[in-house]
Amino acid sequence: MPDDTTPAESWAPTRALGRAVLLTGLLILLGVLLGRLDLVALATPFALSVAWALRRKPTRAPTVDIALPAEAAAEGRDVDAVVRVGNPNPVGFDLAVARLVHSPWLRLAHGDRPYGMDLSPGERSEIALAGAALRWGHHAVGPALVYAVACDGLLLSTVAVTTGGDVRVHPVMPPFRADETMPRSSALVGIHRSRRPGEGGELAGVRRYGPGDKLRRVDWRVTLRTRELHVAHTLSDRDAEVVVLLDVLHEAGRSGGIHGAASVVDTTVRAAAAIAEYYLRQGDRVAMLEYSGHPRHLRAASGRAQLQAAVEWLMHTRSTAGAGDPPVFGIEPHLIPGSALVVVLTPMLGPQSADMIATLARAGRVVVAVDTLGELARRPINGSQWTNLAQRLWRLERNNTIGQLREVGVPVAAWAGAGTLDEVLRDMTRMAAAPRLGVR
Repeated sequence: MPDDTTPAESWAPTRALGRAVLLTGLLILLGVLLGRLDLVALATPFALSVAWALRRKPTRAPTVDIALPAEAAAEGRDVDAVVRVGNPNPVGFDLAVARLVHSPWLRLAHGDRPYGMDLSPGERSEIALAGAALRWGHHAVGPALVYAVACDGLLLSTVAVTTGGDVRVHPVMPPFRADETMPRSSALVGIHRSRRPGEGGELAGVRRYGPGDKLRRVDWRVTLRTRELHVAHTLSDRDAEVVVLLDVLHEAGRSGGIHGAASVVDTTVRAAAAIAEYYLRQGDRVAMLEYSGHPRHLRAASGRAQLQAAVEWLMHTRSTAGAGDPPVFGIEPHLIPGSALVVVLTPMLGPQSADMIATLARAGRVVVAVDTLGELARRPINGSQWTNLAQRLWRLERNNTIGQLREVGVPVAAWAGAGTLDEVLRDMTRMAAAPRLGVR
């Protein structure tokens, strides 16, 4: 931040200078009034020392700026910050004191305590600070403040301030995989197999020959054994389009960072990052939506660039806990395609969330609900017997809501890292591939 103070206003006398001038003037005055030369002689060293110390005065305040890393760090990794303090004067400083304010989620060396140093004329000193980033998100670093003392402690500079920036910390991605096939698919890329028959390399089974079947698909071993013409049919090689929907309308628990307990938003963001990373590395398309008081949307795409965009998008996730009115959430076809798998990460803490999931399911979307409340739902609350009774009633109501979602065809699985969606996707794929009765 530029310093608007003039050189004359950059430095001010300290109390030491005031005491020295007062003592010198008092001794000289008493010596003159009382006719005592010894008092004047006693005041002479004070006057000479002050004059000698002020013979060369600095005219400009010290300078300060901050250097922050351009690359993002991961939770638990070290981040570096450098505070540069300079002396633009031809006179040295007796002492320069700098202080850096930063987010409590950054454990930089020495915390936000002040740092002291002496600076020679024209010297520029660097204070290198390093420490662990304890939580994902954008963490503020700055402002940095510095002031200096010169002329044997007789002059004090104004405080120089520089604006800081932020350090980007990516959420840690817990292990996740989904080995089961997708219930639906769309484009002709990716490695996930569609449930729809078509040209591909994944064998779906052997059936009797029918009109339109190609002769190169004839399975001769089954044909010779059954004495009827059979063909092998395959599944088309199509990718899955996954929409990760983050329900952060409510928050629960207190975040303890990477080494402590996880809140609902922590679990939601880390799970979303893991799911997005897995499907994007498989070549699938991933989109993201946020269900909150300030809905956000990340368009579907694939590749490494989309993974980077998804992680950056997740770092802006905030909870709107305590919001009285439900957020505006439009179920629009271009936001949630009918062929997409919608993974809803939700703590099931309000009726709005259940209504939103049920609405998606009734609109024909393939929806999977992942419970992100985890241990917080089973953690007892210390209190009176009425508190325990209220908690039991709340658990029963929540279980009833989960049961109602399952009745409308929405499976609910607790977040457990790797393999969380395997059983759910297996059942959904079997249901999607099952023959349906037609009504004429």
